[in-house]
Amino acid sequence: MALLPVSLQHTLNRFLTAMEQDRGLTSNTLDAYRRDLTRYLSSLVQQDVATLDDVRSRHVLSFLQQLHDRGRQPSTLARNITSLKRFHRYLLLQGITSLDPVAEVESPRLQRRSPACLSALEVELLLDAPDTSSPLGLRDKAMLELLYASGLRVSELIGLTLPYLQLDSGLLRVRGRGNRERVVPMGSQAVKYNKAYLDIARPALVGPESGAEVYLNARGSSLSRMAVWKAIRTAASRAGLERDISPHTLRHSFAAHLLQRGVSLQIVQELLGHADISTTQVYARIDS
Repeated sequence: MALLPVSLQHTLNRFLTAMEQDRGLTSNTLDAYRRDLTRYLSSLVQQDVATLDDVRSRHVLSFLQQLHDRGRQPSTLARNITSLKRFHRYLLLQGITSLDPVAEVESPRLQRRSPACLSALEVELLLDAPDTSSPLGLRDKAMLELLYASGLRVSELIGLTLPYLQLDSGLLRVRGRGNRERVVPMGSQAVKYNKAYLDIARPALVGPESGAEVYLNARGSSLSRMAVWKAIRTAASRAGLERDISPHTLRHSFAAHLLQRGVSLQIVQELLGHADISTTQVYARIDS
């Protein structure tokens, strides 16, 4: 991908900074915006668009057609359109442009698939898989119990610090997307194994570089996303589960099982930290 002209790169950087400061977007979301918009701005340069105020809907449609011709999925096109809409809305509000060329562009209609969930038996097998006789195995057991008991995102799990883990009250303070904070119950098994992890395993893992993060790796550093994925894949293999299981699978299972047990959609929305209840409603379609 060719380098952007300095003026375009400067405008893109200002937009990303505004999104980070004003909306509290995660680094992953910002990276997706950067990739999408760098590709888009490169297309505008190739189309000989002189300034951003000269962009018209035909230029936007030409870019989207390029993505389509390269075999991009409808979900990728929809994400790119979302990036373009937010970018051009920002340009309009900042007075950089005088019109929004994306306003009339519609996202492709996507069929929202039901999330992949585990059965209650599969969850039980997965949670029982780690070898709790070792510090890392006890850590994995504590993590899995907490993921299923509280419906955490993997980013929330690895960002969890000791003051947020309130074991005596069985509650967990979570700082989620948009820097929003919520409080969720942990469940008795999650409390039990996290107490054991903090008493036995974590002290054995702590090193000179350790911070306040709850879960540590063998070197005493905070866990990465891939480390959590690896722990879950290892547990799934030990449990004999021949499925593609991720941290989000446990989050999906947490939500689906609560709804199947009669918990209201609004409460599940609050526990998951969804800003919009329509995001939670997808779990209501899962066949119990």
